[in-house]
Amino acid sequence: MADTRTSETIWKDRKHFMWFPFSFTKYEVRDDRLFIQQGLLSTSFDETLLYRITDIKLTRSLGQKIFGTGTIELCTKVDHDRHISLVNIKSPMQVKKLLSDTVEEVRDRKNVTGKEFYGGHGPRPDMEPEDDFEDFH
Repeated sequence: MADTRTSETIWKDRKHFMWFPFSFTKYEVRDDRLFIQQGLLSTSFDETLLYRITDIKLTRSLGQKIFGTGTIELCTKVDHDRHISLVNIKSPMQVKKLLSDTVEEVRDRKNVTGKEFYGGHGPRPDMEPEDDFEDFH
């Protein structure tokens, strides 16, 4: 039976060359997933759940600043590719904020907490709570 849900596109773009979106790399955020399609003759499709994104970093070279693009680097808690780069996208500051807000919204909606990312076993039994901050006194 076909899925009758409609999937809302939150953001989409292509990898840019200077300010031109002439490439065969497409990025799209829909509902709770990030999709990356790469290639012309041989095409790969990658899908990442947004709640698995742990860190978001924006870098902009001088050339990217001139052409209004940037690269967003995502660190994820997945097995196949822990680092994802959205290369040469337009309006990178707005996209970074959109991704950050959307990731938090999806985590809240799915009731995902930090323990899913960091083992979830709590503190080590041999550690006292104040041992965590020993080096900072």
